[in-house]
Amino acid sequence: MSLELSYYFLQPEKFPIADFLDGITSPAEILTKAKKVLNSLLVEPDVKVNNATVKCGAVIADGNYFIGEGTVIYGDVTIIGPVYIGKDCEIMPGAVIRPNTIIGDKCNVGHGSEIKHAVLFGGAKVASLAFVGDSVLGASARVGSGVITANRKFNQSNVTLKLGGVKHDLGEAYFGVILGDSSRLGANCVTQPGTYIGPHTWVFPMTNVRGFIPKEKRVFHEQKTIMTDNEVVELKP
Repeated sequence: MSLELSYYFLQPEKFPIADFLDGITSPAEILTKAKKVLNSLLVEPDVKVNNATVKCGAVIADGNYFIGEGTVIYGDVTIIGPVYIGKDCEIMPGAVIRPNTIIGDKCNVGHGSEIKHAVLFGGAKVASLAFVGDSVLGASARVGSGVITANRKFNQSNVTLKLGGVKHDLGEAYFGVILGDSSRLGANCVTQPGTYIGPHTWVFPMTNVRGFIPKEKRVFHEQKTIMTDNEVVELKP
């Protein structure tokens, strides 16, 4: 069990902003630092740089932003800064990118997905109709269609993580998932607030997970399929 940054992210060179990880030892610090770095990098100097190809109907609604070369932003995308998006990304139709998000090079955000105060290392991909909030996705991590990274407890208290019988206060009321390099969340998974998943772990579709999940595991619920006879009914138009 580990809270060390190096346990989850094996390719720090794929972080999109140079020197960002200097001095950081735990994954949670990435989210805290993202706000500060984007403020100094984009907000204070009032940066609004868009080197992307923007298709008809995309909207950069408000705030500051930097978007790298080779990135394509499709129609009906909404970007609310401060947001940093790297090179050679695809932001598909209907996606919403909310403030304090950093997206590395060669990332994809699928149709209708929402990214909120999240950090994506290079090569990470989020499929369609997913919510990634207050989360960090490692290099080449995959988030399947319909995934929800739940990011707030019902009682609105700080999110906690239990490791080795010890409960750690993560210091934030909003906190989603830490997803290690090359790990996958299958379609329609739900991660509970404060979930930590090691690298090269696959969480299979429709699985609900919480807490610490080690590296190099396969995670799934036992499922029983029941089949019975059905009457023949002509359905009405």
